[in-house]
Amino acid sequence: MPWFVKIEEGIVDQTTFDQFVPAHKQFVQELIAKGHEARTGYWSCFGGGMLLFKASSMEEAKDIVAHDPLVQNGCVHYQLYEWKVVVE
Repeated sequence: MPWFVKIEEGIVDQTTFDQFVPAHKQFVQELIAKGHEARTGYWSCFGGGMLLFKASSMEEAKDIVAHDPLVQNGCVHYQLYEWKVVVE
């Protein structure tokens, strides 16, 4: 399965954002359990972060991202890319 990357920028205040972080973490745990090898994190120097995961296609990746609580609750703007791995 190809890798996909959601690069995001927070667009709400920290208090609003933080209330959806537990649901986002649970969402990522569910992706891991389903075999998507997901990882999530944030940038240390400014607001925003990244979700890295495997999916069978861009269409599936878009569907996965649409179910992220941070997206569903309007907490982030994001870009979604297929990541072409050149060295493993």
